[in-house]
Amino acid sequence: MTTPTNNNNQNTTEQEAPVLFQTEATDCGHLLGIMTLNTPKSLNALSVEMCQLLSQQLDEWQNDNKVVALVLKGAGDKAFCAGGDIRKLYDSMSETAPMPNPYATEFFGHEYRLYRQMHFYSKPLILWGDGIIMGGGMGLMAGCSHRLVTERTRFAMPEVTIGLFPDASGSWFLQRMPAKTGLFLGLTGAMCNGSDAMLANLAEYAVASSDYDAIIKRLKQSDWRAAASATDHCRHLHRDSAHSVVSRALAAQPAAELPASKLATYWQPIWRLMNSGGLGDIDALLQSDEALAELDADFANDSWTQRAVATYRQGCPVTVALTYALYHKVAELSLEQVLYLEANVAVHCAANPDFKEGVRALLIDKDKTPQWSRSLADCLSTDGQAYIHQHFSDPYTKGEHPLEGWLDSEALGSQSVR
Repeated sequence: MTTPTNNNNQNTTEQEAPVLFQTEATDCGHLLGIMTLNTPKSLNALSVEMCQLLSQQLDEWQNDNKVVALVLKGAGDKAFCAGGDIRKLYDSMSETAPMPNPYATEFFGHEYRLYRQMHFYSKPLILWGDGIIMGGGMGLMAGCSHRLVTERTRFAMPEVTIGLFPDASGSWFLQRMPAKTGLFLGLTGAMCNGSDAMLANLAEYAVASSDYDAIIKRLKQSDWRAAASATDHCRHLHRDSAHSVVSRALAAQPAAELPASKLATYWQPIWRLMNSGGLGDIDALLQSDEALAELDADFANDSWTQRAVATYRQGCPVTVALTYALYHKVAELSLEQVLYLEANVAVHCAANPDFKEGVRALLIDKDKTPQWSRSLADCLSTDGQAYIHQHFSDPYTKGEHPLEGWLDSEALGSQSVR
């Protein structure tokens, strides 16, 4: 039986709550925590309140010895999470807004703290990745320990269309995709499927979209006694044991047949494209149908590639330059260092014109004709390079950064290897 847990949203009816929290009893007397993003009309886009509620519940279940694993899913049948709810962020981006923008600090601060919390969470986090997953949803996906995708999974980092950059830890997980496919996805916003997610190290299990109840049943029937009885002195063993229980349960579910992976099919032309030289060289190839055909005719003529290339050509040049610079800048950085840097870039984007213009054109006026502030040639000039790298600078006075303390010796990343 499903039982609601105590949370800070008790005064809101369950159907109105932006995140629902429930528990399912296992056969051996423990609990599975179920977290449901509950704004299906906005494709479960993340808000500040949702991030706060998720973080608070993660803390509560972390300290509840009865809870052995958590499941994160989205309400409705269209999307797990299609990104962040940026309408209020757009409204805060006025010419008179202070720098750093207080709402941008709140928005990105809560979001990035949630991702960090998930990455270092000691109990298994299971993602039901059915439907659309974009932007902030990708950050949630990357933070989970066990990711399930289905034949309906579609994921992308389409920030090039709105003048932001692949944030939400995107700089971190795009770097970890094979053969520079992550750089291609960041530059083009290409839409990918469940097979692509598995190849790109974003998912471990392929299941049917109708399998959710069967998977919950397998988890409830698993033997959690050894994992739940581990002492604090064996916390690393505890983590491994609980994670192994989940892995065995999910592996026992028959694998579903997913659409073929475009990244697997075209990794060689993507690799050649992304290693053709600097950003100017990559741009020259992406801007030329003939050059792409010479690179690989099948790749150039595939409708998937053509949509990705069209998105790139219509996208924000500043986003392209930021994506390329970040991809190379973060190669040796930890997750916390990457998120700290992304927070700087995000707040600068909220103060500069392209993010606001991109949101206006795509989501507010919906004319889909953004007037970008710079061309890529402008971004590659000496002054343009200075403008791009200015986004990396810390805009906060000492002690005011929303992720303050993440880079010192007490950072979670430092503690995890002691």
